[in-house]
Amino acid sequence: MSATEEREISGKSLDLREKSRYDASLRLSVAPMMDWTDSHCRVFHRLLAPNARLYSEMVHANAVIHGDQGRLLAMDPVEHPVALQLGGSEPELLAQAARIGAHTGFDEINLNCGCPSDRVQAGRFGACLMREPALVAASVKAMIGSCDVPVTVKCRLGVDDDHDYGRFRAFIDEVADAGCTMFVVHARNAWLKGLSPKENRDVPPLRYDWAYRLKAERPDLQVIVNGGINDADEATMHLDHVDGAMLGRAAYHDPYLLHRLDVAWFGGELRSRAELLRAYRPYVEAQLERGVYLKHIVRHVLGLFAGQHGGRAFRQVLSEGAHKPGADWSLIERAVAITGSFAYDAAASIPSSATGRP
Repeated sequence: MSATEEREISGKSLDLREKSRYDASLRLSVAPMMDWTDSHCRVFHRLLAPNARLYSEMVHANAVIHGDQGRLLAMDPVEHPVALQLGGSEPELLAQAARIGAHTGFDEINLNCGCPSDRVQAGRFGACLMREPALVAASVKAMIGSCDVPVTVKCRLGVDDDHDYGRFRAFIDEVADAGCTMFVVHARNAWLKGLSPKENRDVPPLRYDWAYRLKAERPDLQVIVNGGINDADEATMHLDHVDGAMLGRAAYHDPYLLHRLDVAWFGGELRSRAELLRAYRPYVEAQLERGVYLKHIVRHVLGLFAGQHGGRAFRQVLSEGAHKPGADWSLIERAVAITGSFAYDAAASIPSSATGRP
């Protein structure tokens, strides 16, 4: 497409093919995960899933404004479409951080209204914002007014023992009235006291039906479901009810699942684990030349052979060797050789129920 065929969309000049790719990517996404979804991780996930939407780790608005933007907002061009998740509760600061994020090149700005950690609560952001819909609406409105990319919200169903769908729906409606048209719903409550962040990902019961009901009642909104999605069949099931499925730790602990879903839902060739890993080599070696230690990169690939022959040995070789001085790509080749995976066909087939998606 030539430059003359480009169109102004939401104030930002986007190639129409890129806009279409961004819109399609909402079907499959990888959740923002602290200490995990850094740029090294996202580049690897992009190789696995060319069509998925990726998210950064949560970054507080103050850190974006006053911190090391080169480190906090590091992004490789191959990552697109990629979203920046912000934390905070002050509309003016969030607006400023959103503007910086959009200027840096992120395709979407996402506001965190779901993290239940004590530190986050102390800062009056994350899941505790579910109790302050007016503040969230004001923040979203300010962010939308400050940047030229979509502003979205990731939230829970409620907090603590509040199991009132009407209150959840009222939260969504108020924030939607401020201009937000896409909500990522982690389909469980957040317990602000008594549960750790890890327990908050597992203990509160899942209520996917709330996300389904929201989509049925508000078809004008894009609704993405998140939480407890551990295999291809579960992920595919959600597409009958909502616009997309967001994988969390399953995509990290078993990244090949991400590849299988991308092929099933978007088309393409199912590639072997070894082939996918070797496609990562140019990026890894470029980072090593820049002085990045191998351990900071390969930690994101440890689960690639999960459940496969030699998978445990693969993980062990990398875990024990990546931190050593001079560790380079040859360590990864040694780990792959242990699995017996060289150029054979992809080990995992696509479940029949996961095929045939549009």
